[in-house]
Amino acid sequence: MSLELPAMGHQVTVCPDGRTAVAALERNTYDCVLLDLDMPGYSGIEVLRKARELSPDTDAIIMTGKASLDTAIAALREGAFDYLTKPCKLAELEALLNRVADKRELTQKYRALKRRLEHVEGPANMVGESPAMQKVEKLIAKVAPTNSTVLVLGETGSGKELVARALHEQSHRHDMPFVAVNCGALPETLIESELFGHRKGSFTGAEEHRVGLFEVAHGGTLFLDEIGELPKAMQAKLLRVMESGEIRRVGDNEAKTIDVRVVCATHRNLEEMVHTGDFREDLMFRVNAFEIHLPPLRERIDDIPALANHLLARFRPVLRGGAGAFTDEALELLKSHAWPGNVRELANVVEHATILCDELPIQADHLPANFRQRRLREPLVTFGPRTLAELELQAIQQSLERNENNKTRAAEELGISLKTLYNKLNQVTALDRTA
Repeated sequence: MSLELPAMGHQVTVCPDGRTAVAALERNTYDCVLLDLDMPGYSGIEVLRKARELSPDTDAIIMTGKASLDTAIAALREGAFDYLTKPCKLAELEALLNRVADKRELTQKYRALKRRLEHVEGPANMVGESPAMQKVEKLIAKVAPTNSTVLVLGETGSGKELVARALHEQSHRHDMPFVAVNCGALPETLIESELFGHRKGSFTGAEEHRVGLFEVAHGGTLFLDEIGELPKAMQAKLLRVMESGEIRRVGDNEAKTIDVRVVCATHRNLEEMVHTGDFREDLMFRVNAFEIHLPPLRERIDDIPALANHLLARFRPVLRGGAGAFTDEALELLKSHAWPGNVRELANVVEHATILCDELPIQADHLPANFRQRRLREPLVTFGPRTLAELELQAIQQSLERNENNKTRAAEELGISLKTLYNKLNQVTALDRTA
């Protein structure tokens, strides 16, 4: 190896034993360590552990001549990249070193892209001081340093991916990849290949080896958004990966150990999906080790000014938002809206306003026309005490108006089921007929 590896373009340091290897790691930084298991002084496992402490970015390839591979598998669990059995062929070693180089290139590209994104958008800080958001931030701080699987629950557009990014950045994995994937956007025929990768020729169209997203996220965090959309067949495979820590590429007989923290999110009720047979109960228990409920925007109206200023700084940093960036009338319009689309809808409204606004402050006329029209509708006027039934009816009528008679969106906005909404409307109809 000391003769052949330099011919392949590698710089090589040869160490006769484990103690010499540890001393070399203390002095220099290496991309990869080719590590025998049986050595005088420190054993291979001990060197691997010290290498992880001294140089976490250095990958280790284990070499073993034993008939039993139990120790090599134990080394993989300690964080080794892969292993070879002796005597190994140089072609096999070269292919493995190329894989290490590919992984390091991906990691470096990810870190460079992350730095650029942070420069543009800033870190993934949660915006808002409402009690509901303070509770979310406390939960993130509590669970982020662990390796527990987290399930983020919240309506569409409420910012579940931002919670996942905050979990990643506050964890010990923050320098490693954060990979986000929308399970509902992946074609069912390709989802296994996307998540786990495939071998060349494993199916029609597989013209080259492909690294799956689990491997890309090795050492970091994989965010599975809308996990409730995952097909039933893939749910079983995901459960096995999460329990064993091993993946198997499509068309490959050999499993590979991965170190990935999984964060999941959904806007759906997984317990109801379990009852209807659409989601595996054992997988629900596995992904639901720790829950974080992200409140909808209508439940944290006081956060809207801070969110609007944050979004203003993102879309038009030259405007330099802050106190007085929005007129009182514009803020009142924003705070009185029901926000069925949550923060995503607010972002669209603010972006629209920044396009029309040449200089601050943003005024009510800069907001979308249909947005203003909904606010200008004649409010219901009542006199004297109201019964609970009348108040419920008024809330339902106003919600239906805001959502253009879309009963599904109105039920979501009111925090009730569609069935309950229909029951309330039927009760009103029955009373009208009696009268």
